[in-house]
Order: sequence, then structure tokens, then C-alpha cells
Amino acid sequence: MDLKSISKEEIINLIKEGKVDAKELTNNGICPTCFDKENDFVLYGSNENKMLYEDDMFQCYLVGNPRAEGHTAICTKKHFKDMMEIDDDTCTRVFILAKKVMNAIKKVYKSESVYLCTMCDGPMNHFHVQLIPRYSFEKRGSNNFVKPRMEYKEDLDKLNEIRNLLNK
Repeated sequence: MDLKSISKEEIINLIKEGKVDAKELTNNGICPTCFDKENDFVLYGSNENKMLYEDDMFQCYLVGNPRAEGHTAICTKKHFKDMMEIDDDTCTRVFILAKKVMNAIKKVYKSESVYLCTMCDGPMNHFHVQLIPRYSFEKRGSNNFVKPRMEYKEDLDKLNEIRNLLNK
């Protein structure tokens, strides 16, 4: 579907009708993350209740369709297609933040490890880091990056504990 020839309002309606998704936006050169933020979270929904940390450069939140309990994303506020586009200061800061978040996730969720990956793919994406906990009962290895997604289950105690650790 060619989305370049229709208005933003028409795209929003197609999203609401379930006829356009993130993949369609990406294939049309539209960043789904930026589009979502600029249009009242019409695509993914608000992350406000899942937000762990936010500053002038990043948002860090629990993923709404996680691959494991504690699956977290760190997203740049400014648009970068992928890691190759970020400046050195942003790169440094995102990895320092990721390390802090990984340690908090491991402590709060009692995971054995936390994997870090970026998975920007296609003609238009938005740089983000995914942090996926691996638990002692799971096999080690890259299959943890493609585990089936599950339904997000809110746990306010864990959410607040991570928030407290990150805001120290």
C-alpha cells in the first residue's frame, strides 16, 4: 500500500481500522515510532504506565508485548535510523544507561542474565536497544531474541523498584 499519497489523517484512520501497521509504515519510509509519538500513540499506545526512566535524550520502558518478564526498551527521543547514525555522545550515554537498567532488571526480576540487542530493520526505523532477561530455567543463546511474545502483565511493585533504582 502506498501511504505517501494519502494524508496523515487517512493513515491514522487506516491504523485504527487495523489496515496499516508498523511494517507498512516502515516499508513506506515512515518511522513508526516517530509517527506514533506525533499522533497521540495511535499505533503502539502510550507507554506512560510502563515508563521506568526518562530524561532529555531517552525513554526507557517495559515492552508491551515482551519476550520475557522484564523485557525493556531504551528508545532515543531524537530520530536515528540505527546505531550507525547516532553520535558518539548518544552512543556512550545509551550504553551507560543500558548497563544500569540491565543491573536493575537482573536484581528485580531475579534473572540470570540480561541480553542487549538492537534490531533496527528496513528502510525506516527508530534506534532503540532491547534488554531481554534470561532466566536460569531457559537455555542460553540467541534463541532468546526470538522467543514468542507474551501479554504484558503489570507488576507495580517491580515497576516501582526498578524506577527507584534508576532514579538514584
